[in-house]
Amino acid sequence: MAAVDCDVPMEPEPQIMSEEEMERQAEGFKEQGNAFYIKKDYSEALNYYTKAIDTCPTNASYYGNRAATLMMLSRYREALEDSQQAVRLDDCFMKGRLREGKCHLSLGNAMAASRCFQKVLELEPDNSQAQQEDKNADAVLKYEKMAEYDFEKRDFRKVVYCMDRALEFAPACHRFIILKAECLALLGRYQEAQSVASDILRMDSTNGDALYVRGLCLYYEDCIDKAVQFFVQALRMAPDHEKARLACRNAKALKAKKEEGNKAFKDGNYEAAYELYSEALTIDPNNIKTNAKLYCNRGTVGSKLKKLEQAIEDCTSAIKLDETYIRAYLRRAQCYMDTEQYEEAVRDYEKVYQTEKTNEHKHLLKTAQLELKKSKRKDYYKVLGVGKNATDDEIKKAYRKRALMHHPDRHSAATPEVQKEEEKKFKEVGEAFTVLSDPKKKSRYDSGHDLEDDGMSAGGLHPSPCSKQVWGKKLDIILMPTTSSRHSLEDLGDSALKHPDQEISFSSLVKVEDPSVYAVAPSWTLFGCLLPLFQCS
Repeated sequence: MAAVDCDVPMEPEPQIMSEEEMERQAEGFKEQGNAFYIKKDYSEALNYYTKAIDTCPTNASYYGNRAATLMMLSRYREALEDSQQAVRLDDCFMKGRLREGKCHLSLGNAMAASRCFQKVLELEPDNSQAQQEDKNADAVLKYEKMAEYDFEKRDFRKVVYCMDRALEFAPACHRFIILKAECLALLGRYQEAQSVASDILRMDSTNGDALYVRGLCLYYEDCIDKAVQFFVQALRMAPDHEKARLACRNAKALKAKKEEGNKAFKDGNYEAAYELYSEALTIDPNNIKTNAKLYCNRGTVGSKLKKLEQAIEDCTSAIKLDETYIRAYLRRAQCYMDTEQYEEAVRDYEKVYQTEKTNEHKHLLKTAQLELKKSKRKDYYKVLGVGKNATDDEIKKAYRKRALMHHPDRHSAATPEVQKEEEKKFKEVGEAFTVLSDPKKKSRYDSGHDLEDDGMSAGGLHPSPCSKQVWGKKLDIILMPTTSSRHSLEDLGDSALKHPDQEISFSSLVKVEDPSVYAVAPSWTLFGCLLPLFQCS
């Protein structure tokens, strides 16, 4: 086969530039970079400084300029590398040393920054920029030490303050930012803490400290399952992260203990539930939200166990941890109602109703207000020494007993003060029985209505339809020794029946003919007023 000749185009050989030409070209790139830098177009400036370095990689000023540009772009780690390279190329390059120190300081390495500034001051003692930057490095060291001390004291607000001041000089220090975020979480400022941690994770998704803080925020917001996921991820990125390890362990233990307590409560094993909630409260004092729930849960158990004062204390502890915890207010208010501390109950229900204006909360508030109103009246049940659910027979027996106990004749030999006091009690016993022995008055009294309404006063001598109905009743008598003038029961009864609409004044005790027999006291109502012992003028 015959060979075929063909023309193949040849690539032109690259033109080799002389060293002088390369330097001129590099200078041109640098000048273009400077122009963009002045215009604050740092991305374009970076592009031309990089071209200058590629063209002439042994010029310290090019690295210095690119370092300055990277600093303006907040890319301090890259800027630090360029600054260090500039110093290696020219040991007396002061701008390079200043930028190196500035990068160290921005990244939070105040000691390394101080060494750079001190080196500049050795070469140029009057360098004002180095003097000021050295003071800034000292300030960062001081705030760092203060923060460490305050963190140990658990004064997290002060730590946040110190970190804010330090970050003014070290804005790119992730360590300071994370410490601040952790303290914000410990202060309950979870949204701020999460925002800070998220900013770090956007720049570095593998940052174990930021993952730990995200988990911590979720843990303290009682999202324990999600929190554990972040702690595990943090440990995957940083296996030696002790804080993440401890938080993960606490989260799992807290969840398990709380669930055990809840199960015991549902099973009706209140003593066990009380102990389990108490154990859970010792796991992590910093977990405010979960501990508030635990205190409230233990308060609920305490109320079931009739430990009402302890239940009130637990609910108060829950409210101190979380002032917005409505359930704790409701539980405490009910305990106050059960212990007849009505003013405190009203205060708690008012707080609840102001927060959540529901019909249920309105009803609870009105009930407490009614009980408070009732509590400020005479407690006729206490006067007679009976419970609010006492039967008619129990009320009658208690009345007889108290009437005998406080009757003036029994205290005739006592001092005038004692006599006056016993007379007062004697009258109160009569008032109490007047109300509690009458179904209509008792019903109105129990429901909180004023007895003065509709002519139903417990005192006073004006007849009412109710009082007229009792004239024909058989008298139930209580016998008491007396030395008063003699009047027969029949005479008094006849007088009352003949004059049912007149006011009758009684001043002396009734006494029957037989001196060994005692005076008569009826258990019925005359003209709307209980007269435990008949007296007549």
